[in-house]
Amino acid sequence: MTPPFLMPAEAPLERPIQALNRPHRDQTAPGTADQSTTRWWRLFAFAPAVVITAFVIGMIIDWFAMSGLYPLEYAIIGLITVTFFWIALSLSTTIVGISSMFLNHARPDRPTSLAPQNVALLVPVYNESPADVFGNAAAMMMALRDQHSAHDFSLFILSDTRGEDAAALELRAFYNLRARLPDGCQVYYRRRHDNIDRKVGNLADWVERWGGGYDAMLVLDADSLMSGEAITALTDALAAEPAAGLIQSFPTIFGARTVFARVQQFSNRVYGAPLAEGLSRWTDQEGNYWGHNAIIRTRAFASCAGLPRMRNGKGDLILSHDFVEAGLLRRAGWAVRFLPRVQGSYEEVPATLIDYILRDRRWCQGNLQHLSLLSSRGFHAMSRFHLISGAMGYLMSPAWFTLLIIWALVGNGDQDNVVKYFSGFDAQVNWPTMSTGNSMAILAFMYAMLLAPKVLGAGVIHKTGLRLRDMGGIRQFITSLSLEVLLSIAYAPVLMVQQTRAVARKLLGYREKWVPQNRSGGHYPLRVMVKFHGFETVLGLSALFGMTQGLVTLWLLPIALSLALAIPLSALSGVDLSARRWSARHMGTPEVINAPPIIRRAMAERRLAERALQNTDQIAAE
Repeated sequence: MTPPFLMPAEAPLERPIQALNRPHRDQTAPGTADQSTTRWWRLFAFAPAVVITAFVIGMIIDWFAMSGLYPLEYAIIGLITVTFFWIALSLSTTIVGISSMFLNHARPDRPTSLAPQNVALLVPVYNESPADVFGNAAAMMMALRDQHSAHDFSLFILSDTRGEDAAALELRAFYNLRARLPDGCQVYYRRRHDNIDRKVGNLADWVERWGGGYDAMLVLDADSLMSGEAITALTDALAAEPAAGLIQSFPTIFGARTVFARVQQFSNRVYGAPLAEGLSRWTDQEGNYWGHNAIIRTRAFASCAGLPRMRNGKGDLILSHDFVEAGLLRRAGWAVRFLPRVQGSYEEVPATLIDYILRDRRWCQGNLQHLSLLSSRGFHAMSRFHLISGAMGYLMSPAWFTLLIIWALVGNGDQDNVVKYFSGFDAQVNWPTMSTGNSMAILAFMYAMLLAPKVLGAGVIHKTGLRLRDMGGIRQFITSLSLEVLLSIAYAPVLMVQQTRAVARKLLGYREKWVPQNRSGGHYPLRVMVKFHGFETVLGLSALFGMTQGLVTLWLLPIALSLALAIPLSALSGVDLSARRWSARHMGTPEVINAPPIIRRAMAERRLAERALQNTDQIAAE
């Protein structure tokens, strides 16, 4: 148990559990602002996506209808419609974001005089590296001290760690942290004896026991890091907008060393800004919550976002709780904002392909759960759209996978195809025979739609505050851009198959375990990679064999090669680019090449914490 003197006096706050079968309105919510401008942003985002999708589907219907349509072709058209709309929406959202940047569309100036806020920084942890967690905590508290803000900040490490040895190490790290911080820095530590309801229960326990003493809570992850300026900016924004119940920042990635982590970091930093800007425009007061690096009005959250259990007869916990909590806040009358222009909000990502997939399986299970919550009463239409969008992020993979399997089985509509070769059955499908020119045109159009957001994002980096010198110069930037595109294309088929497997695991009733995330990554033994990627490898080799026999179209060659090389690609994903001078800057961003002060400070604090924990005699005393 946690010694009581490690926490402040309790300030209980009532947290009623919400009902999803009836609406709820918080009478204390001030009401939201006019959204006439937002309607135009939404029109500019959704109308082009619908028009482009309709145009593509019209062409495909005409193409298939030359000799009549079969049931299989109707299914194919339906799959293409669903998947292509989300690709088109991503592109149109990016264009909306770029338009907003060039118009310099910003929110109205905030009042110069803001009511001081008492803010709790909450860091839930579950068997994490104490040096990293407490090093980040030290960096953030010191950065806030340097801000001399009118707001008051306290930091809470909320532990769900299992195992007495691991808990003892956390406690030592906390004592060391408190001894090193200057007077006036308020840091606390609490470890739950029973970690019921995972992160949801961890935060709920804090809200119910201590939430009444704080105006707002800034929820962080164990790998989160925020500069003093970013924390203050979010707090100012909440104080300036009484109707805001939650304000989400746009976390950028730091600490990426491996090939796969660098791919994610470069993509997030270069292409993510226009997409995030566009998303903030058309979501406006109906934004979303990603579970961390967001500030929340404590009493609004307590009174309106108490999560119920699933109504599935088993009383399952709602896993991807953040989307639902945002919907509950908006349902009650509170605005949910997304402010991507707040700089200095960071997170880390899985270092290897396998680590990423393991995390993705847990997220998939939670996001698919959202489909059964769409009938909840009182949710705003945009909140429902966020729930659908989260699920579609995973359902698109089996849709694409199905389309590719059909294409592989029936070929180009020629006499020779896989179905007829193995069964003698002439599949009833009017799969058109395409000329080389038509094939190239269709392939070019699909790749253009997928790559357009990347190209547009790279072309407007000057509008996002990125400087080429902080990306290593123009030559390094072009090299990094080329590497990221090539590696993304290589990893995409592997991720598609793995997400399809994740969806299948969910449908079969498999429950993903709540295990600590491997944030440091590393190399996996060959036998582990063979077992993990065996399915993709067999698929890829089978497709390549079919091509040699003239049974599978050669247009699937890039995908087949990626799948066949899944094991080498997985091994490549964990290669440490920072370990070699010639590769250290590849796919590097300012967080690597010219790290801001908060990252440099956090890394230094992590090293100090690690040394203190390794010295068994260095135990700070109260």
